[in-house]
Amino acid sequence: MNIEYETETFRNAPEAEPQRQEYFIGLCAERIKALQRIYGHVPTADIRTFGCQMNERDSEKLRGILSKAGYVLTEDEDADLVIYNTCTVRENANLKVYGRLGYLGGLKKKHPLKRIVLCGCMMQESTVVERIRKTYPFVDLIFGTHNIWKFAELLYRMLCDIPEETEQGEETAGKRSHDDGHRMIIEIWDKTDQVVEELPAQRTYSFKSGVNIMYGCNNFCTYCIVPYVRGRERSREPKDIIREVETLAQDGVVEVMLLGQNVNSYGKTLSDPVSFAQLLREVEQVEGIRRIRFMTSHPKDLSQELIEVMQNSEKICPHLHLPLQSGSTPLLKKMNRHYTKEEYLDLCRRLREAIPDLSLTTDIIVGFPGETEEDFLETLDVVRRVRFDSAFTFIYSKRTGTPAAAMENQVPEDVVKERFDRLLSLVQEVGKERCGRLQNQVLPVLVEHVNEQDPALVTGRLANNLIVHFPGDAGMIGKIVPVELTESKGFYYLGRNKIG
Repeated sequence: MNIEYETETFRNAPEAEPQRQEYFIGLCAERIKALQRIYGHVPTADIRTFGCQMNERDSEKLRGILSKAGYVLTEDEDADLVIYNTCTVRENANLKVYGRLGYLGGLKKKHPLKRIVLCGCMMQESTVVERIRKTYPFVDLIFGTHNIWKFAELLYRMLCDIPEETEQGEETAGKRSHDDGHRMIIEIWDKTDQVVEELPAQRTYSFKSGVNIMYGCNNFCTYCIVPYVRGRERSREPKDIIREVETLAQDGVVEVMLLGQNVNSYGKTLSDPVSFAQLLREVEQVEGIRRIRFMTSHPKDLSQELIEVMQNSEKICPHLHLPLQSGSTPLLKKMNRHYTKEEYLDLCRRLREAIPDLSLTTDIIVGFPGETEEDFLETLDVVRRVRFDSAFTFIYSKRTGTPAAAMENQVPEDVVKERFDRLLSLVQEVGKERCGRLQNQVLPVLVEHVNEQDPALVTGRLANNLIVHFPGDAGMIGKIVPVELTESKGFYYLGRNKIG
């Protein structure tokens, strides 16, 4: 890379954000045009997303920047640029990324100009970055969760490491060895107070979108690594959130999902605190938005005010994801969850009394250190009493760096597996019964896509988040249509279009 050019370029860059990143998007576009000669085509890019809705939303922002810079987006790891937006909640997520990196390394040997980028939660772990640096030296760029908004600037630095010519001429440019001009760029921030939005984003769906309302987490559950990799809570200003929702509505979006690690604690870090319930009231006033969802809610912070807002709203979907994790009060204390079994049950009772058609879903961990058979039976008891519409069930995964990883009395694998199977069986039994209660009703469905298995069908979601398949065509995508739910299949429905 021409260091003098780099210095001059960065010296001329605006200091304010997001103008600085827009400046580098323009420079990336110029650079990509210049590089087309050695690629022989317009450069392509593929983003692979691991993890939660927060990661999915981050990937939409990365895609928007890449598209504006001139990349052609694909879903093929043969692309000239491959980005892994990683998750690190469970050890298996890390292992999956390492496995894919081995595959990408083989591709890069055949195509030395290929560029590989790693970002997301996994990159916030120093041991992970060191392993990648030593074992996968062909990776070109690594950055984390706190500076993802600086992607355009980092991308530009990486692109400038690709020479436009060689001494042998352009005809050999694509045959250079991998080491020519290569350096691994690593930029990881330990923390940040900055929230930078208003950058380009390319949404997965034209008619619905996630909206970040806050970042980070202050809860420090003993099994969870999220506060260490996403940082402490910081909320966006309400006016900025509303402006984004209004812009989305003007662009044809009818459903928004408000995103945060714990949306119920939204607003506490603002200079002028605003509750999550107050924010929902404002979002509901945006014309054009017909459905409002949010994720995730922590039981300890779910207020009576929020219950009343949901009860009286015509736009907030009757679906609440309320992670339980365990039904045992002693275990919940070890998990640092700050509620008891009885408090959780009372909360669910108040929710169902206020919103009778509410769909409750949850997360449950099996095999947390020290879990006894009695603890596990308490969890089964909560499932029977609350009657969740569905539950994400997980076998406890030890995460280095969390307090739970060092706890004694780790539960034997065979015991965990047997308990997991019992829990899964009960969850499926209860979920099937809950799903079946809507059979023969006519309810509005937001159509999302043409069914992959049967192109004569379309697939959509009820307001309570259940999937429905029914006859239709691509012209219905993005529309909310009345559908008769003719047959319950346990966790989804077959239906019949009732338009007209």
